[in-house]
Amino acid sequence: MCNANEGGDVTIRSAKPSDLKRMLAITQEVFGPVSIDRMIEDKLGPARARWIDIKGAAVSKELNNNPAGAFVAELDGQIVGYLTTTVDAVASRGVINNIAISHKAQGKGLGRRMLNVALDHFRSLKLSHAKIETLTVNEVGQRLYPSLGFEEVARQIHYVMKL
Repeated sequence: MCNANEGGDVTIRSAKPSDLKRMLAITQEVFGPVSIDRMIEDKLGPARARWIDIKGAAVSKELNNNPAGAFVAELDGQIVGYLTTTVDAVASRGVINNIAISHKAQGKGLGRRMLNVALDHFRSLKLSHAKIETLTVNEVGQRLYPSLGFEEVARQIHYVMKL
């Protein structure tokens, strides 16, 4: 799908079900500090499932429900990042649900390149908008997404209580 030689041989391709194990390992590695479920767990204690299991179930569902909209980045043949999407056909909107790049591959422009692949995918589907969300603690996302043309529309406050 996309090749480059910037710090190694990088390929961005469609994800396969067999990639899920590595995708979940990357999730465990990088999502903790920017995961709403991790924040809830840290503040109120775990629910029935730990944050990583909740996040992992979401990534697995996105890969299974929309395999054409899931992508992985390989660096020298090893998966170092992934991106999952969903399509809201009623709103004609592509939604980027998750993007994660392993620590060893960060800072090489892979996130930007993966986002561009997702945006091209949405354009190929003739969708009218693309949407991505991030938390205020995700400083990288808050710089990266606007640099690609995303515009902030609203902020949301999450309230949670223990039952």
